[in-house]
Amino acid sequence: MPPFFNAYIMNWFNDLITGTSIAHSVLVLSGVTALGVLLSRIKICGVSLGVTWILFVGIVAGHFGLTVEHNILHFIKEFGLILFVYSVGLQVGPGFFSSFKKGGLTLNAVAVMIVLMGVIIAYIIHLVTGTSLVTMVGVLCGAVTNTPGLGAAQQTYLEATGASDPSIAMGYAVAYPLGVVGIVMSIVVIKGLFRMNMDKELEKATGASEDTTKMATKYSVGIKNAAIFGKTIAELHSFIDKDFVVSRLCRENGKVEIPTSQTKLFEGDKLRVISVDASKDSIVAFFGELLDMSSDEWHEMDGQMATRKVVVTKHKVNGKTLGELKVRSVFGVNVTRVTRAGVDLVAAPDLELQIGDRVLAVGDENKLESFANMVGNSAKQLREPNLLAIFLGIAVGVIFGSIPFMLPGMPQPVKMGLAGGPLIIAILISRFGYKFNIVTYTTLSANMMLREVGISLFLAAVGISSGEGFIDTVVNKGGFAWIGYGVIITLVPMLAGAAIGRFVFKFNYFQLMGLISGSGTNPSGLAYSNSVSPINQQAVSYATVYPLVMFLRVLTPQILILMAL
Repeated sequence: MPPFFNAYIMNWFNDLITGTSIAHSVLVLSGVTALGVLLSRIKICGVSLGVTWILFVGIVAGHFGLTVEHNILHFIKEFGLILFVYSVGLQVGPGFFSSFKKGGLTLNAVAVMIVLMGVIIAYIIHLVTGTSLVTMVGVLCGAVTNTPGLGAAQQTYLEATGASDPSIAMGYAVAYPLGVVGIVMSIVVIKGLFRMNMDKELEKATGASEDTTKMATKYSVGIKNAAIFGKTIAELHSFIDKDFVVSRLCRENGKVEIPTSQTKLFEGDKLRVISVDASKDSIVAFFGELLDMSSDEWHEMDGQMATRKVVVTKHKVNGKTLGELKVRSVFGVNVTRVTRAGVDLVAAPDLELQIGDRVLAVGDENKLESFANMVGNSAKQLREPNLLAIFLGIAVGVIFGSIPFMLPGMPQPVKMGLAGGPLIIAILISRFGYKFNIVTYTTLSANMMLREVGISLFLAAVGISSGEGFIDTVVNKGGFAWIGYGVIITLVPMLAGAAIGRFVFKFNYFQLMGLISGSGTNPSGLAYSNSVSPINQQAVSYATVYPLVMFLRVLTPQILILMAL
């Protein structure tokens, strides 16, 4: 091979590896991301750092001079962050406002305490040790494993000063590994610290130890009271001052129905009734007699009916409540569950359906078919990407995030930035977009793909930009102390919040597991909790506090950065 050709090959290769071309940038970012994803499969004691490995691979690449042109790297970092937080907002938005109802309000209150305690502790450490508050913001974000907060802090610092501070990302990278482990450790420690017995906690969680007179109970009755023959269920409610629901009706000929308010009852009918236990005797006496029929017998008879999942795809149904659609009275089917963005919602009459909702309905096959036709149930429509909601929402989010507003005591106006703005708009548009005929539905897999691509690009860019000088900072500039600070920021708020939840609000162990994992926005903590729990209450608690906590984890680092300037 001619020497000039060998020289050409070498120059081409050198330019590709060490140059500043687009090809070089794509190669470095893709290589860092791919290696990080491979390493994310490594688990130690069942715990993995996940995609955060991409950050560490990027740091190593940057340390050895494998960099990307500054403007390209900055764009990749910011755009990746926007994709990540926007997809998170789309997922948590539908359940964001409902999470404040009933018991969720108490869970969120404790979660807010945990978030604020972490912020206060980070600030106290800054005052006591003299460590830069800007650096402590990075340590705080790493200690609570919150990547959107890191991005918001970096972007706020850049907008306020016109320059970047690599110590934010360095503090994050140093504190993150023990942040993941610390949250799992908190879950383990509180069990022994509070001397919890798993059997008693399970009994408490399932309500077995509560006052049974206040609990809902299911039982079967036979119609023997001649005074109610031929009366509708709606009329019966006006005859007796007791709340009850008739979920199943078996006629004397053995035919099973899902009754509506206008269904008439006759002698020999058998009913499956739900009421509080305290009302049971009165209701049985009113209908006629108590029948010895188990749930299994009703399930066997339910074989006459079908269970079907249908998907809302018609625009005319978008925003309509189950009550407005009169699902039970018009179609004769019973909606038992609605799943939206991977979150199960209570099928209450005031629940507003949205495009993409998966509705679980029970009833006669023909009636289910009519119901399915009414809501759409067209898989083809769901496969079509709704890009308008994504890009319009991001555009509005960027505008919103750029609007300055004053907070008392702040030296400069606060902006939600490229992280907070799109996050808030995504939450709002996923919840209220249907009112403006905006379809925000994306499949769960599409949402996860968008999210993972975004966070991978962000972490790769952050790691590469922080690699130079990272080792020197950790070894010679107090980096090891940052690890200790991170452990304190992780453990103290989590354990204090768990104590408040346990002794003030009487949370059971499963609620505490979800509270701790959700307060740290930590999927690893939830994965561990799911592995040791026989029920899913911890997942419900996690989903309840996650939206508000995510919002606060994005906002509070920005406030600390502005305080530092």
